[in-house]
Amino acid sequence: MGTAPHPYRKLGLAGGVLGFALGGFFDGILLHQVLQWHHFLSLVPGEALRDLRAQVFADGMFHVAVYLIAMLGLLLLWQARAMLAERAGSRLLGAALLGFAAWQIVDVVVFHWLLGIHRIRVDVPDPLFWDIGWLLAVGLPPLLVGLWLRRQGPPGGRHGGAAAFTLVALVLAAMPVAALPPAGSTTMLVLFRPGIPPGEAFAAVIASGGRVAWSDPSGGLLAVDTRDGVSMLDLYRRGALLVGRSAATGGCLAWTRISV
Repeated sequence: MGTAPHPYRKLGLAGGVLGFALGGFFDGILLHQVLQWHHFLSLVPGEALRDLRAQVFADGMFHVAVYLIAMLGLLLLWQARAMLAERAGSRLLGAALLGFAAWQIVDVVVFHWLLGIHRIRVDVPDPLFWDIGWLLAVGLPPLLVGLWLRRQGPPGGRHGGAAAFTLVALVLAAMPVAALPPAGSTTMLVLFRPGIPPGEAFAAVIASGGRVAWSDPSGGLLAVDTRDGVSMLDLYRRGALLVGRSAATGGCLAWTRISV
């Protein structure tokens, strides 16, 4: 990587950032939403941060951060588009795979082991086994393939345009998938801003066309029945901070399991 000409280094940076974002989307969709093995702050001590409202808010902000990283990668790729015609396909895909692997390593090493805010699975007696297994299964293969592709030497392969199209298509597909609610769900979670009284939150849901099916003890996190139609825009206007079926912030929130 150090011997690559400056233009190719810029293209590699774009691929790496997009791969890093794809790693975040993969983590959020699979671990936070589908499997629900952890929240972003599952293991943070203190009642305030372990409250469900704080947990789903942190998941939503994680979602926003991944979107911002993806948009940065798309911008960098656009700025380096001139290199795509110069047979840079392998270099771009190799950088993306390295970025994907980097996400797995940063997540496990920094967030799991150094900060200790969550693990791959928080409901098992030996979370270290799952962390290491995840790195071996999900982090190591893209790391090895990415290094192999990057060592093909400049310009590092053909089909730069096709590689870029594939990478952009994956990112653009991951964005809406990460924001989709579970199939067949008739409820969504709505998190209201701090300081809004429970009565005002309930009234906001009713005025927006919904019905409250469940509430946490604070009255600030509500499960809303959506079968009669709910205006998410009205909810935001009336004090909602996160809505479980809105784009960007709603992906993780929409999948949180609540018994109602």
